[in-house]
Amino acid sequence: MTTLSIIKADIGSIGGHIQPSEKLMAEVRNFVAEKGKGFVSDFFVSHTGDDVAILFSHGLGKGSEKIHQLAWDAFVAGTRVAKEQGLYGAGQDLLKDSFSGNVKGMGPAVAEMEFEERPNEPFLFFAADKTDPGAYNLPLYLAFADPMYNAGLILSPSMNKGFKFVIMDVSYTEGDRVIELNAPEEIYDIAALLRDNQRFVVEAIYSRNNGEIAVAVSTTRLHNIAGKYTGKDDPVMLVRVQGAFPATGEVLAPFNIGHYVAGFMRGSHTGPLMPVKMNSSISYFDGPPVVCCLAFCVHKGKLTEPADAFDHPYWDWVRNKVSQKATDMRQQGFSGAAMLPYNELEYGGIVEKMGILDRKFKVRV
Repeated sequence: MTTLSIIKADIGSIGGHIQPSEKLMAEVRNFVAEKGKGFVSDFFVSHTGDDVAILFSHGLGKGSEKIHQLAWDAFVAGTRVAKEQGLYGAGQDLLKDSFSGNVKGMGPAVAEMEFEERPNEPFLFFAADKTDPGAYNLPLYLAFADPMYNAGLILSPSMNKGFKFVIMDVSYTEGDRVIELNAPEEIYDIAALLRDNQRFVVEAIYSRNNGEIAVAVSTTRLHNIAGKYTGKDDPVMLVRVQGAFPATGEVLAPFNIGHYVAGFMRGSHTGPLMPVKMNSSISYFDGPPVVCCLAFCVHKGKLTEPADAFDHPYWDWVRNKVSQKATDMRQQGFSGAAMLPYNELEYGGIVEKMGILDRKFKVRV
C-alpha cells in the first residue's frame, strides 16, 4: 500500500505575508532528506504564498507518528531559520510547544490518503493560500457531481455509479462531525451543505464504482483550534485522477471560474480564487486567494517530477480575469459582501469595538 501525505505550515515569510526565504525552504528540504532516510519513499517540498507544504510518499499509513513527527521537526527547524533571519510570522502555524503524536490539532494542515497503486497512478496536489478549506467545495462539486464539468459522468462506464461525498461540519469543535452523501441521488442535499463554505467542507470523496478514495482535503479550522485568529487555514488537497476518477482536465476545469472565497487581507474579506504557478508569492491586498496544482505520478512509492498544471497560457487569461474580479470587489472596501459577515471575522479588534458600541446603543421611547 502507498500513502500520500501533505503536511503544510506557515513558519515565516519575507516582508509580511509574501513568501518564505530560500534559506528556510532549503532547511526544510534538507532536514526531510536527512531525517527521513529509511522510511520516506519520496518527498517534494514547495510553497504557495507564505505556506510551506511537504508531500510525502511512504508505506506507513495515514496518521503515521513517524511521518507527522518528521514534518513537525522539519517545520521547527525551518522556524529556527526564520527567527535567525527575522522573518515575519516565524512559527505562526505551530500552535503547540512540542509534538504529541500527530500534527492534527497542532496547527499544520494535513491531507492524506492510502491506496493500492494502479499500474499508473496519476494524482494532483493542490495547495491554497489566503483562504479556507471551503474554497475547494465548488470545484469538487462540479468535478465529481456535475456532467457539465465532468463529461466522464456521462461517457465513462467506470464513473456511472457516481461518488460518495464525506462532508464535515467544521464549526463543531468537540470532534469530527461528518455526513456521507451519494451523488447523484442526494445531489441537492450535497449542494445545500456545500453552499456554506465556512461551515460545511468536503473532507473526502470515494468512487462508488470501486469504493476507492479519490479525494482527501485538510478540513480543520485553525481558529477553532487556537481559539483566536492565527491566519487562514490555507488548505491542501490530494486528488486521484483518470480511470475510475475524473480526468485531470475535468478536475482543473472548475478553477477557471475564479469563484469568490473567504480570505484575502487579514483572513476577513471575500476574493476570487486565482490559479497560480508553483512557488508563487502573495501580493495584492495580501492576496488574492491563490491555489496551485502540481500533477504527479507515483510508482512503487517514487514520485515523478511535478508538472505545473496552472503553468499554461490558458491560465494566464484566467489570472487576468480573476485580477479584474479581485479589483472590482476591493472597490467596495469594507462594505457588504466585500468583507466577511460579523460571525466570520477572525480579528478580535472589531469584536471588541462592537462590544463597546453595543453598550452605547439606547432604545428610543
